[in-house]
Amino acid sequence: MDEESNATYLTFGGHVELHKYRYLYFMVVFTVYILIICSNSTILYLIWKHQDLHEPMYIFIAALLLNSVLFSTNIYPKLLIDFLSEKQIISHRACLVQFFMFYTLGFSEFLLLAVMAYDRYVSICKPLQYPTIMRRKTISILLALAWLVPACEVVGTTTLSSYQKLCSFTLNVIFCNNFIYRLFCVPSKAVTIYGAFGLVYLVVFPVFFIVFSYTRIFIICYHSSSEVKRKAAQTCVPHLLVLINYFILITYDVITVRLELDFPKIARLIMSLQLVLYHPLFNPIIYGLKMKEIYKHLKRLFFY
Repeated sequence: MDEESNATYLTFGGHVELHKYRYLYFMVVFTVYILIICSNSTILYLIWKHQDLHEPMYIFIAALLLNSVLFSTNIYPKLLIDFLSEKQIISHRACLVQFFMFYTLGFSEFLLLAVMAYDRYVSICKPLQYPTIMRRKTISILLALAWLVPACEVVGTTTLSSYQKLCSFTLNVIFCNNFIYRLFCVPSKAVTIYGAFGLVYLVVFPVFFIVFSYTRIFIICYHSSSEVKRKAAQTCVPHLLVLINYFILITYDVITVRLELDFPKIARLIMSLQLVLYHPLFNPIIYGLKMKEIYKHLKRLFFY
């Protein structure tokens, strides 16, 4: 590569023995990607088709699953191409686009989970006011904010990053994430402060809000009938499982770069794959099997 190419293209250096296992990697990841698209699309189709699923809770689930499909499509096609390529490279501009989509959709998941927590809180704690509060207009506004707010924040970080001079051109990961900060010749305080601010109000605040909402729900359910407790467990536990898992993974993604921690290459690869695998693959399983109404239509689709 000449100097101009070096200034334009970045190399992914996070693959482990790719020359030896490239076809195995390709088949496994291709299979996972197909499963993600098919499983998420199936639940989306059921929610769209059946009128009894046109309720706020299921609309928010559909938004979460759509977010998973977009998140996966941002990562998996490029990953599959890299497995079969001699050189695992990406243009600096394309890397910034992937970075932007990765964090926009990743942060959107936290906001969507917060919206779902609010919906469950109103449904269980204020059932008489639920139809008035969760109107169609309110749902539309909440969904729009869940996608637009992260996009507006991440576009700022991405723009600031695009103006930074690069002194290294190898990313020790398999897709573009905040490891791109390590390529800067001089660490950018503006990017760090802006990114930290975004992390607080797009991850920390939603997590606190979700924990607060579910704490209130469980306190009220503790003094309620067994039917209310069953409803709360059926709808809230899946949300909490998704939240805890995703929060752990996104925390790993942040601290490994911000604190400049060096993990073994194989450990970094495994954690990176978990970050883009768990939620897109398991969200439709959690919501498809744990949500009674969705599961009912799922059985009819495949077994009747």
